[in-house]
Amino acid sequence: MPGIDKGEVLRYLGHRGQRIDPALDRLIDEEIAHCLAVAKPRTVYRVVDISLDPDGAPRLPEANLELPGRAIRRYLDGAGRCVLLAATLGTGIDTEIRMQQRVDMTRSLALDAAATACIESVCGDFQREIEMTAGGAYLFAGTRYSPGYGDLPLTLQPELIQALDTARKIGLTCTDSMILLPRKSVTALIGLFDRPPGAGVGPGCSGCSLRGRCDFSKCPREPEHNP
Repeated sequence: MPGIDKGEVLRYLGHRGQRIDPALDRLIDEEIAHCLAVAKPRTVYRVVDISLDPDGAPRLPEANLELPGRAIRRYLDGAGRCVLLAATLGTGIDTEIRMQQRVDMTRSLALDAAATACIESVCGDFQREIEMTAGGAYLFAGTRYSPGYGDLPLTLQPELIQALDTARKIGLTCTDSMILLPRKSVTALIGLFDRPPGAGVGPGCSGCSLRGRCDFSKCPREPEHNP
């Protein structure tokens, strides 16, 4: 089970360094513990080769995926292979958040924030494992890059989860409106490079389509965007 950084939970709750009431502080601790008790993290991944169309657009033939957009082309520039990743906390945490909404909205918000921090921790742990494995093969792993970031469309979600067979392997599906179910889930790509990838090609505020419209951009730390 991954750990949950309380500072991240507070950030997702919109905390800006102001004093926290002791009762609220205890409530947040309780919901972090609640999340850890309920969440059932599961991940699935697949490593595939990258090929280029005549116009230079990246494709993943083994996964039957085309990757449209200039941002993903910049991100994968120089990458020979790519890791496809999906992670979820399971349906239980979604159920608990909905139940809390009916009886205590404050607890629901705290649990939701804890779950968001938890799935990010799951992905962060996976990222570090990929970096270690890639290093053993004399490769360099890029940062996570999710559909919806930059100009990589969310409409890629169904094809990505199909390529990973997530419905069967980890119980992850996608609605017609491109929402992942369970909600506390992430899909992403991680480029594998022969040399360290260039600076500024991974997730960050400067290249995000939500730049200027995201509350997290007001926080001290620049977040990754994984819709």
